[in-house]
Amino acid sequence: MAETAVARETLFVLRETIARLEGRPIPALTAAAHETQAAEPDAGSAPVAQPLLVTGVADLDEAMQGGVPLDALTEIRSLALRDAGAASAFTFALAARLGAQAAGKTAAVAPVLWIGDTVAAMEAGLPYPIGIRDFGLEPAGFLHASPRKLEEVLWLAETALASAAFAVVILEVRGNPARFGLTESRRLALRAKAAGRPLFLLRQGGEEEASSALFRLSVEPAPALARPLPDGSMLGGSIGHPAFRLTLEKSRNPAPFSITLEWNAHDRQFSPVPDAQRPAFPGEHAAHSGADLSASADRPDRPQALGPVLAYSRPA
Repeated sequence: MAETAVARETLFVLRETIARLEGRPIPALTAAAHETQAAEPDAGSAPVAQPLLVTGVADLDEAMQGGVPLDALTEIRSLALRDAGAASAFTFALAARLGAQAAGKTAAVAPVLWIGDTVAAMEAGLPYPIGIRDFGLEPAGFLHASPRKLEEVLWLAETALASAAFAVVILEVRGNPARFGLTESRRLALRAKAAGRPLFLLRQGGEEEASSALFRLSVEPAPALARPLPDGSMLGGSIGHPAFRLTLEKSRNPAPFSITLEWNAHDRQFSPVPDAQRPAFPGEHAAHSGADLSASADRPDRPQALGPVLAYSRPA
């Protein structure tokens, strides 16, 4: 017990040192540390199970050690801004899944807070009430904030997590801001852990970078799966459920894990799409004869090199 107390005091001193380096108020960090200490089990007692959001897809839940953590930072990344709709839709689906999971435990479901900086909103657009409802969320329980400065965005995210008033806080940023790095993500992760609330970092059109997120998922849009008609025939090109191609980029797995999922907003459930059933992605080899045409949306082809350039003298 004495060694445990010394270790905790050493941990508190290190946290205070980090707080001084970051310019963070020490009393607030110390209070968060005491909250974390109170939540930790004593030596010899059974470990406390980590709260998780179960996606319902066995392979994905297994790859994420049971599901999405509900007291940590999880990053969701779109590879390009043209995929911002898919990344946002997947984040909506996770929030709706969380609401369905919480509905069976409590009488009232806490609201969802979406925080987006103005740069991300100008490129990716704003959440739309009809679209929010289509993904299984109630617009009345969805709050949106758009601070003008990134510092205000980060402050609001920390404050919202500390209040523990929201089922999930979604923080949307564009790209890789210079003032939002490992230090800031670490601070948000500590706040989420102390409050016992999830934080989804939605990075639109950003590159992979070091962060304190336990998991990072990249999201791409996937073609909708064709639905069978009453006579058993398949109707290709019809409107189906939203589909996503997910890649688990950061986890404890030795190699990236990829899967294609469909989202059923009515049942608030994900379902895997086998590779044998899903349509081909743009750029993949299609099952037909003839030459393959490149998809203009992805623009896989690059301009040819110019080669030698001959400079002509300017006429007098």
